[in-house]
Amino acid sequence: MKADLVYVDEFAAGIRWDAKYATWDNFTGKPVDGYHANRIVGTRALCAALERAQRQAEPRGFGLLLWDGYRPQRAVDNFLRWSELPEDGRTKPRHYPNIERADMFTRGYVATRSGHSRGSAVDLTLYHLDTGELARMGGDHDLMDSISHHGAPGITETEAQNRETLAAVMESAGFRRYAYEWWHYTLRDEPYPDTYFDCPIA
Repeated sequence: MKADLVYVDEFAAGIRWDAKYATWDNFTGKPVDGYHANRIVGTRALCAALERAQRQAEPRGFGLLLWDGYRPQRAVDNFLRWSELPEDGRTKPRHYPNIERADMFTRGYVATRSGHSRGSAVDLTLYHLDTGELARMGGDHDLMDSISHHGAPGITETEAQNRETLAAVMESAGFRRYAYEWWHYTLRDEPYPDTYFDCPIA
């Protein structure tokens, strides 16, 4: 990997992870091209900001769990090819129940040139430090639906508060939220704002 792309767990102690695209538990239904290890990668600047966010979350009783960080461009290309395949219904009920595969791109849930490939975006959630259980957020990772938007109606007060807690923690650490996905945050001062990397995660 490029020298400034590092394993987050080696540079941001105490953060949990579950790299969804390295597993069968994602909207494509199988491991994605470029993810050869269940690790989260990001720039050193991303790691430093995540450490700040972790310090903000702990007094509130939460820790951070990461689902994705740096995403090789070949993974994004894999998403595009997958979107052109016939619908098989395997992951649609959980991940895109009210749209078609191709709509993921036109509606802003998946990008052909992803900020993740620049190494300074992250998908994450909160978990309760006392129990280890994930905080209720009103929808899971990669639920491509309007209920995943910030400020969406139809979720409980607790779920809305948890989303706002995550936003407060991340924004105070130097990230900006993405309006359509409560789990997606990008570093405001990206070190590589115009570079899309393609080295695999191994």
